[in-house]
Amino acid sequence: MLKIDHVKKVFRGPEGPINAVDTVSLRISSGEVTAIHGPSGCGKTTLLLMAGTLLHPTEGSVAIADHDVYKCSSEKQASLRGTQIGLVFQRFHLVPYLSVVENIRAASVGDTQSIDPDRCEQLLETLNLGHRRSHLPSALSTGERQRTVVARALVNEPQLLLADEPTGNLDERNADLVMSTMRNFAGRGGAVLAVSHDPRATEYADISLGMDEGRIVENG
Repeated sequence: MLKIDHVKKVFRGPEGPINAVDTVSLRISSGEVTAIHGPSGCGKTTLLLMAGTLLHPTEGSVAIADHDVYKCSSEKQASLRGTQIGLVFQRFHLVPYLSVVENIRAASVGDTQSIDPDRCEQLLETLNLGHRRSHLPSALSTGERQRTVVARALVNEPQLLLADEPTGNLDERNADLVMSTMRNFAGRGGAVLAVSHDPRATEYADISLGMDEGRIVENG
């Protein structure tokens, strides 16, 4: 589902170039959860952004469902994000003037009527958000915002789920809830790549990888 080949990302720093991601290759398959763990600043989020068509690599290629995404037009990349990729952002990016249910429905490309209302309701209940459906993000706890972002990422039934620190803002009970939801998504044929410094994220993974200083350093 996701093929990352010899990807590098180099940023310019005040003391010279910084290799944020240094020659990483990965295969993320349908039906599997892959977790990458490592300390802050090791390149996990940069790798995830490149996988999600949001950050152009300095070198290497990224393919999603056989589309070489950085050879595609910006319109095609946007279409892939809207129809085949679910993104869980560490900083949420919820629309402040929309309710929980409206934020979830905002994942639709173009017409919010294309959202399956049953799927939306299922995610609200699964992620324990039903009682918060009409609340604005400002009225939510950090954990509730996190779960809203997960629901938004899954409501379109994407093929690939990319999650940045999906359990970082959650207590143990809600972390298990989110990870089991992602595990169930993979069980229905989805592919999951989650990056985190939280070891709980690896407990639900089929494949666990370590990352340090921009490189994959170990398999678990």
